[in-house]
Amino acid sequence: MEYRTLGTSGCVVSNLALGTMTFGSETHEAGAHTQLDTFLDAGGTLVDTADVYSAGVSEQIIGSWLASRSGSRDRIVLATKGRFPMGDGPNDVGLSRRHLAAALDASLRRLAVDSIDLYQVHAHDPLTPIEETLRFLDHAVQAGKVNYIGLSNFTGWQLQRAVDRAADLGLAGPVTLQPQYNLLVREIEWEIVPAAAANGLGLLPWSPLGGGWLTGKYRREERPTGATRLGENPERGVEAYDRRSTRERTWDVVDAVRAVAAGRDASMAQVALSWLADRPTVSSVILGARTVEQLEDNLGAAGLHLSESETAALDAASDPEPADYPYGGPGIEQRSRALAGGR
Repeated sequence: MEYRTLGTSGCVVSNLALGTMTFGSETHEAGAHTQLDTFLDAGGTLVDTADVYSAGVSEQIIGSWLASRSGSRDRIVLATKGRFPMGDGPNDVGLSRRHLAAALDASLRRLAVDSIDLYQVHAHDPLTPIEETLRFLDHAVQAGKVNYIGLSNFTGWQLQRAVDRAADLGLAGPVTLQPQYNLLVREIEWEIVPAAAANGLGLLPWSPLGGGWLTGKYRREERPTGATRLGENPERGVEAYDRRSTRERTWDVVDAVRAVAAGRDASMAQVALSWLADRPTVSSVILGARTVEQLEDNLGAAGLHLSESETAALDAASDPEPADYPYGGPGIEQRSRALAGGR
């Protein structure tokens, strides 16, 4: 395992993190505890959850594991999130002081800990002034309930506004951003990644394997059925087979990952994770295994670094090809080359 800081903070984490969204739903408690043991034994430190994962059961499972493993709390960096509904009332959702105060205390109870290392707001809330959210988070830091704060699923302008207002008000600012990011979803490189880099936020990518696409489990001629995420809900976001399977780029990326994996004698998942872990500003990649076997394979990406030619092949196959303006284009490239040549 390799280690990096959470953005520009001084907190060090493993470059592979254990995501726990499956805990309490697809992964029962005993299996979840085994995953946590396996992750810790491999040198992993960052464990990420959220209050809405299995309606709080994921946090409870992590709390029971911490209580049963002496010294485990000191060895892990514990991250959770708040924002989404945890009740039916109008104040049981959002980034208001009222909701976050209740959500944070509930997470602390379920996790059975005194403090959370990284508390992340799970998504932007258009109804709550960002100043209200930031003041609450700063208060949580000052009270010792939270060590660092992070953002999740924010756009570039939302990230920048949060950073700027925290600085203007002298409040604790975010150190991380948790976005969806993988070889099939690179559009965040247009604005979100540059915004994170400019402000020193470390990225914690979720869905690094694109809902299973980058493991090679789906085939052109075989629409998934049965007990898979795609078969159960084919309209689900990045995992929607009918939408992605009709795009030639999807299969170009899958074929490129398969070719690199064959040359490396590695699994496709390990190659996709290695590519992502070495992207600029990435602090840690969040693994989302359902089983211990999947987790063990994913952990094989630790210490794996692709060559320049392998990375270039994956970059070319997965390039989302944005419009030249305003992100680049011949004019900007020409000027950049001229400036570089004049130095």
